[in-house]
Amino acid sequence: MTTTDRLTVAKTYKLYVGGAFPRSESGRSYAVTGAGGTLLAHAALASRKDVRDAVSSARAAFPGWAGATAYNRGQVLYRVAEMLQGRRAQFVDDVVAAEGVRKGQAATLVDTAIDRWVWYAGWTDKIASVLGSVNPVAGPLVNWSTPEPTGVVGVLAPRSSSLLGLVDVLAPVLATGCTAVVVASEARPLPAVELAEVLATSDVPGGVANVLTGRTAELAPWLAAHGEVQALDLVGAPAELAADLERAAAEGVKRVLPRPAAEPDWTRVPELTRLRAWTEIKTVWHPVGR
Repeated sequence: MTTTDRLTVAKTYKLYVGGAFPRSESGRSYAVTGAGGTLLAHAALASRKDVRDAVSSARAAFPGWAGATAYNRGQVLYRVAEMLQGRRAQFVDDVVAAEGVRKGQAATLVDTAIDRWVWYAGWTDKIASVLGSVNPVAGPLVNWSTPEPTGVVGVLAPRSSSLLGLVDVLAPVLATGCTAVVVASEARPLPAVELAEVLATSDVPGGVANVLTGRTAELAPWLAAHGEVQALDLVGAPAELAADLERAAAEGVKRVLPRPAAEPDWTRVPELTRLRAWTEIKTVWHPVGR
């Protein structure tokens, strides 16, 4: 006798650190519910040590990623978009479950996220031309300015936009040549873990992007105070912690994108704000002989 009735395989959602999927060193997890309150899964509850491990992985990966050619980084990021496209149906279901939107709206959000990733991938070899310049100076000298990646960027992912918002804050970090430690949306972390699986099975080197799930209020202070984090995106920071996180970041002279008063409309036409935020301008002087 045959039957089509079977139990589904329960998925274990883990962290994404250094190109691998470890459990939290604490062994903790927390329940993730959908928009309707139904239990979707249990996600890893990251700890302070997990933050340290993720930052160490991002720091180790930074020289290779920043030193790659802009063309190479672009091709790697295009590959991520290809993988996203291949798993489109799965991401649509994930967004429906996480955000409680209709399937048609979720499909639009996923398609926009894929297009947005392609958009940022296309900027990898154009950033230098747009943000750099040759500067007029007096005397027998030539002076030019070029953008360089800042380093390790800590990202507090948007709270409500589980995929599109996440793509809009992560892709520019990677496009500029920086590496990332992302604290996923606390209430809607599952699309972030699925995106981590896409990163792991594409050509993105291990450690370039790291994804932690857990309590944002618990993890953010350690990320803001970490000495090997050079920049911080506070878009998903709890309102009551934003000022404290900015002060902690200031102690380490980090670049900070402040928490906006309201979460942005991620469907709007993208801008260069985050590409500019994660680059530093290096100016070179050189004598010109006669």
